Parts: sequence; structure tokens; C-alpha cells
Amino acid sequence: MPTYVAFLRAINLGPKRKFPKDAIKAAAEKAGFTDVETYINTGNLRVTTRLRSRAKVEQALEQAFREDRGFEVPTIAFTPSEVTAIAEEATEFAKDHGGAHYVSLLKDEPSAELIEKIEATGKGAESARVGGRAVHLLLGPNYHEAKLSNATVEKLMGVATNRNLKVIRTVAEKWGE
Repeated sequence: MPTYVAFLRAINLGPKRKFPKDAIKAAAEKAGFTDVETYINTGNLRVTTRLRSRAKVEQALEQAFREDRGFEVPTIAFTPSEVTAIAEEATEFAKDHGGAHYVSLLKDEPSAELIEKIEATGKGAESARVGGRAVHLLLGPNYHEAKLSNATVEKLMGVATNRNLKVIRTVAEKWGE
């Protein structure tokens, strides 16, 4: 059976969007997913399923989360090999960069036009590099003061969720192939 790594967007932000990792795991298992594991409380999830398309996996998880929590939880799924590739390209993109590195994970594959637009948005010490459905945000030392952010990515490219490079590498080590 296929395995997917899913990243949940906009959970555990404020008092009304709480979704602890044990509840995420229980909701996924209730929806029929197996071998369910979570990693930290930012919404990182590994599942095994009979579903064979990424879109169906995302849809089934989103429905399960909506039923459990009562609010929408956009979910972005990758295969284990895709997660490994994102971590590997991060190393390549950031090899001469000394600042913060975040990765915005995209729900949809971007067009060449959108890639060109997002890569042109960086200024000064900030830049964006796109690899597949991942936008690598290479920023200065303070992420919270950056002009280039996941909000910028979403404005141009649609639904995305953001993780720092350490989380991406750890998820790839734990669940990648």
C-alpha cells in the first residue's frame, strides 16, 4: 500500500484552531489510514492507505479533519521520495546561504510563469527558489522581518504551508526514501 507524508496548514494557531498531534492521528485512523505517525505539533503526518492518488489522500484527510475539528484543514501530501528530494534540493539551494531557510510546500504544481514570478520577488538577502511543489525561501537572519514569506507564496501560487529547514530534513530522515 502507498505511503504519503502530509503537511497540515494553519493548525494550532490561536485558540480556535487547536489540533493536537494525538487528535490528528486519531482522526486519520478513524478515516481508514494505517501506520499513522505524527512529528511535532505543527501538522506533519505519515500515513499508509489504499488510496492511490495524492488528490484523493488530501481530500480524505481534509474531510476527516473537518469532521473531527469543525474547521477546514488544508492538507498537502507528498510521497516519501518527494519529501527526500525536497530535503536534498534544500541542501543544494542553501549551500552558500547563511540566513534562515524555510520551505513553502504547495498544494498544486506551479506553472513556469508562476515560478518566474515568485523567483523574481526576492530582494537583497531574500530569495526564492522553486523545485517542484516546494518554494525555498532563503531569508536573512530574522524570518519574522522578512518581506518574502509564505503569505507571498500563497498570494502568487495558491494554498501552501511553511516549515523550517530543520523540520523538512527531520521529516525526510524519518519518513523519506
